[in-house]
Amino acid sequence: MTKLIIIILFSGLSADNLLEKDRAFRLVLNEMKNSQVPEAFVRKAFNHDGITKHKEIPERFARPYEKKSWPEYRKLFIKESRIVSGEKFYLENIDLIQRVVDQFKVDPFIIVSIAGIESNYGSHHKGFTVFNSLYTQIHEMPKRASWASRELAAYLEYCFHDQIDPHTIEGSYAGAFGFGQFIPSSFTMFAVDFDEDGVRRPYDWPDVLASISNYLRSNGYTPNSANYKKAGDIWKSIWSYNHADNYVMAVLELSEKIRERVIQRH
Repeated sequence: MTKLIIIILFSGLSADNLLEKDRAFRLVLNEMKNSQVPEAFVRKAFNHDGITKHKEIPERFARPYEKKSWPEYRKLFIKESRIVSGEKFYLENIDLIQRVVDQFKVDPFIIVSIAGIESNYGSHHKGFTVFNSLYTQIHEMPKRASWASRELAAYLEYCFHDQIDPHTIEGSYAGAFGFGQFIPSSFTMFAVDFDEDGVRRPYDWPDVLASISNYLRSNGYTPNSANYKKAGDIWKSIWSYNHADNYVMAVLELSEKIRERVIQRH
């Protein structure tokens, strides 16, 4: 029995020693020094068997979609299947969309288009756990380590306050998650509990569409604006969502395609 206790204690000390040597743990813990999240919660998150550094993540950053030429990028999103899905999504959620528009005063087809490009209306929104994505960036991408540390700290705060296992949410290679693909700090700042159930849910459309709208409004979208020109308020607000002109052009064109389809057929 004594031998077993010694082994267990030694194993525990070894685990703690390994954790202290983990650069990601040290950076994130420092980011959270003024947080109300207990250190025990952070330690538990970093002592998980599922933690993995994915070599594919730096590779994906090296060839982002947004760096493609406009013709190549356009083919990914401005296609018949995406337009049909957008039309269907709009009609199935028209009452919800109208309530969101009434509150936030944004173009309904812009928010539908963003939902389509970000997650194909909820069908494509994951690939890596958010934890592993940010953890990998800290260890394997030195230029992103500070940013990823702040985002992982924000993510752990969200998980603690909403009582979520940090290793259960999947997202993009960059660490964005939910149907709106918000990074953790943006989710904290802009997510909306639109259905007023007490929780901001990244996978429930009322909260997602309102959160997208709130993000746009908070980043320069003028209420009821019709200025779609480059450098106009709508362009700038969409660009803030994803810092790439290709992205903005795709959102705007897809929104017009869906609008035209809805008007023509209904």
